[in-house]
Amino acid sequence: MESPSAKSWSIHTRPDIIRKYQILERIGSGAYSDVHRARRLSDGVIVALKEIHDYQSAFREIEALQILQGSPNIVVLHEYFWREDEDAVLVLEFLKTDLATVIAEAKKRGSDGGESGWRLAVDEVKRWMIQILSGLDACHRNMIVHRDLKPSNLLIADDGVLKLADFGQARILMEPEFDESNEISQPSEMNSSDQVPAISQPPAIFSGTESSVREGNRTEEQEPISREEYFRALDELKAKNSETEFDKETCTYDGDTSCIATCTTSDLEEDPFKGSSYSYEMEGGVPADDGQGSLTSCVGTRWFRAPELLYGSTNYGLEIDLWSLGCIFAELFTLEPLFPGTADIDQMSRIFTTLGNLTEDSWPGCSKLPDFQIISFNNIDKPIGLEACLPNRSPDEISIVKRLLCYDPSNRATAMELLQDKYFTDEPLPVPLSELHIPSTRTGQDLDSPAGWYNNNDSDSDMDVLGPLNVTTRATRYSVQYD
Repeated sequence: MESPSAKSWSIHTRPDIIRKYQILERIGSGAYSDVHRARRLSDGVIVALKEIHDYQSAFREIEALQILQGSPNIVVLHEYFWREDEDAVLVLEFLKTDLATVIAEAKKRGSDGGESGWRLAVDEVKRWMIQILSGLDACHRNMIVHRDLKPSNLLIADDGVLKLADFGQARILMEPEFDESNEISQPSEMNSSDQVPAISQPPAIFSGTESSVREGNRTEEQEPISREEYFRALDELKAKNSETEFDKETCTYDGDTSCIATCTTSDLEEDPFKGSSYSYEMEGGVPADDGQGSLTSCVGTRWFRAPELLYGSTNYGLEIDLWSLGCIFAELFTLEPLFPGTADIDQMSRIFTTLGNLTEDSWPGCSKLPDFQIISFNNIDKPIGLEACLPNRSPDEISIVKRLLCYDPSNRATAMELLQDKYFTDEPLPVPLSELHIPSTRTGQDLDSPAGWYNNNDSDSDMDVLGPLNVTTRATRYSVQYD
């Protein structure tokens, strides 16, 4: 894979693009993608052109958005441009604000003495939550795991419709017969317009918003999915993944960027402290799954990363999105991040301080996680509990967060289940979209910046920001204790 610096062309010199779009300005830039605001010449509509320099990330984002087209809470992919030896350019609907900005503005109104205080109105929170759940339900019904849910990836239209975006880290959990290494090939085949490559459509795709199954041009009614069927299908897919040995050497990028940016110590070398350097989130591009169906733990943004990822698991499923969802909902309730870890070890410590130690009692089988025997924490006799983190919130609100922030992934409530929760039908009812407070623009850093909304600390090393560590060598492994 070529590094972004090796690319010599520019979106401004692509005749197939400038023939249809007037590029107005670059509004975001990251290590593996750039985002431009543009005007469609045919009708004057403002769109976002996302130029993706990483091949695998582009393929996955296009494929996921094609599957999810028609879902009202998923960002719209209008079209894309992709020729051999060129970056993919996605034409997306332009959404100028996000949930991170909603939270920031609500907090600012509170600090300025506004009527809303330091919290969003309950009826507004319910409307935001319903839209997030609807978007995630569409993903999970199609067996798409997003892997990077956070407020800044939840974009908002002028009419108040919230849409899940940034599917560059998404994975489509395929049937066992699917061979990803054969499916991802150079984009040399063009569609009928000779502008974009033809990406084959996976068989039997079903929408969680339209209750239908799309297979070719045929649609049919979709049968309701029970919780048992949902997890049985997921277990089958995870069992398939576990059959393929995961080669951790593939969990790196070409060039200077490696998976050390987000991985736990077992993904590095035998000595977990030798040459360690961590950053707050992915440096742009897609995590390096092995291309054989196995997954990587190098995904997501630390504050929203599930415990199994922090412990280096490569055998996970849709449930990692549900943990992220719990963190997002908690932040909506308090306007503060729930677990704002400054490093992976600190992230784990904050979780355990709140929820208690991770043990076989809380999650049978957790001791088999790759890094479980490497990193240990002092016993927490009296965890502070989620109630203390969510002051002045109702029992129903606390219950929703608790149902998502379970150590055992199989116990996490699904988006489909939460959409049926009585919380959303009790008074006060969710506010209509037209009454939501929509910020006029996005707050913070660049639209697609890898630093992002949450990168607000100077240090990027796990070791620099921690307090005292007790490190003990035990035979061939290390025990790291965080005090």
